Amino acid sequence: MSEMNWYVVHTYSGYENKVKANIEKTIENRNLQDQILEVRVPLQEVIEMKGGVKKNVAKKMFPGYVLVNMIMNDDTWYVIRNTRGVTGFVGPGSEPVPLTEAEMRNLGIAQDDANIEIEIDFEIGDLVEVISGALQDHQGIVKDINMNKQTVTIETEVFADCINDVEIGFLDVKKV
Repeated sequence: MSEMNWYVVHTYSGYENKVKANIEKTIENRNLQDQILEVRVPLQEVIEMKGGVKKNVAKKMFPGYVLVNMIMNDDTWYVIRNTRGVTGFVGPGSEPVPLTEAEMRNLGIAQDDANIEIEIDFEIGDLVEVISGALQDHQGIVKDINMNKQTVTIETEVFADCINDVEIGFLDVKKV
């Protein structure tokens, strides 16, 4: 059996999300979940200034391209290649070329995310301080730690005399 790789698919510009949705629907209809694992339209956070107002916006990193994690065989090639809005795979001629490990890392896609160990310096019951975001400078007691989502739930006073549980990213808190 062939191995799972990431491939780049060229689409009509502006059709990236439609192509993603069409491929996902085809995967479901043809029961190809074990051969086509994931379809992505890579986005990046950009700060735009319009009318003197800062606004965070998600922009496509590569307009006209979609990433597909799949096992390359005749069936999967045919399904992707014949999806409405797809013009072809990236590679010489009609030969799709998978992304290398280095290219995937640059895109923020790690093959072995599950093997990455995250170390934090607080545990349940510790007092932490929020160091960024809307609750900056608030303190709270750690109630739960979710390693998969990289979040911590703290009990803090959000409004006067109102104690709430709030979920915050690891990078937004520090141990007091």
